[in-house]
Amino acid sequence: MKRLAAVPLPAALAIALATPLSAVASDDVDVADLATPEMLAAAERDLDLSTQEAIELFASDLDAIETHEELTETLGDALGGSWIDESGDLVVAITDRSKAAEVRASGAKAKLVEHSEQDLGEVVADLDESNVPDASDIHGWFVDVESNSVVVEAAPGAGPLAREWLAEVGVDTDTVQIKTSRTAPEPLYDVIGGYPYNVPGSGCSVGFAVQPRGFVTAGHCGRVGTRTTGHNGAAQGVFERSVFPGSDAAYVSVNQNWTPRALVSRYDGTFAAVNGSQVAPIGATTCRSGRTSGYRCGQIQAYNQTVNYAQGPVRGLTRTNACAAPGDSGGSFIAAGINAQGVTSGGSGFCGSGQPPQTFFQPVNPMLSSWNLRLVTQ
Repeated sequence: MKRLAAVPLPAALAIALATPLSAVASDDVDVADLATPEMLAAAERDLDLSTQEAIELFASDLDAIETHEELTETLGDALGGSWIDESGDLVVAITDRSKAAEVRASGAKAKLVEHSEQDLGEVVADLDESNVPDASDIHGWFVDVESNSVVVEAAPGAGPLAREWLAEVGVDTDTVQIKTSRTAPEPLYDVIGGYPYNVPGSGCSVGFAVQPRGFVTAGHCGRVGTRTTGHNGAAQGVFERSVFPGSDAAYVSVNQNWTPRALVSRYDGTFAAVNGSQVAPIGATTCRSGRTSGYRCGQIQAYNQTVNYAQGPVRGLTRTNACAAPGDSGGSFIAAGINAQGVTSGGSGFCGSGQPPQTFFQPVNPMLSSWNLRLVTQ
């Protein structure tokens, strides 16, 4: 499950991006509303793009984010998921043929599928609530909207055990694929992304500033009551909320000496200004910040991934191929429009390992809504 090499853009997408920016951003979208210069530079480096291609890619992604959000509200139970295909178009899966015209009217492609995203999510929920096999055998499971199925990731040779488990749970095997996963993900302990902070015996990174005064980060970084010190060694705050495993989410309240800012560090002396938290669709570009590996970009591959860490399953994560490394836990994931996406949880195929990168993040919006927090934005 290690995915850390630079991700080459498919030829079809590279051709699609050759059109002028005005053809993509027809509403005269300012480049500053899409991504910062440093975000563009990181995308150029990690996705092998020219500056113009990176601008056009983020413009297309932002348009897809807005369309995805609108259709999610209107399609309801008929939604089978959505993703950006190799031609750069947003594809929306539907279980009701009568909804196709609505999808096409939005500018997206419609694809008729058998299972709704909600139904596949219920399969994931059934697996979540079961007696989960050992993490050395089953590495995780998630909804793969492109194949309209739930994918179970099993270690080499663990396929029979995976099938036994599915039979015990009683899920519809027609909705499930078993795929071989050669590396097991692990939480990224002792990492600092965004601005660093420390807890006794360890360290992690600030995810995003929130109000009431504090920040969100990864739950495995500390338990409720754990005190933190900042990057400068000064007393900083305390973990007020923390969930791990199950989720990998935490909220740290900080003292009056600390002022939450709508910024993400790029580790080059500059910062990305956070504008919101609209969810980017599958296939969109995402960039993450972490002390060990710096500022890295990749693409969103799946939502609602369950990762079976040795400490227990963590549900509802988002899967990406942006590289990370031990030391990056809790750090920020952002997308087009400088939208906050989530905080680094764990992964495999770490930066520089020579293996394909795979990093998971805890989505930020459920943390905000569950704990009545407000994202600090520009």
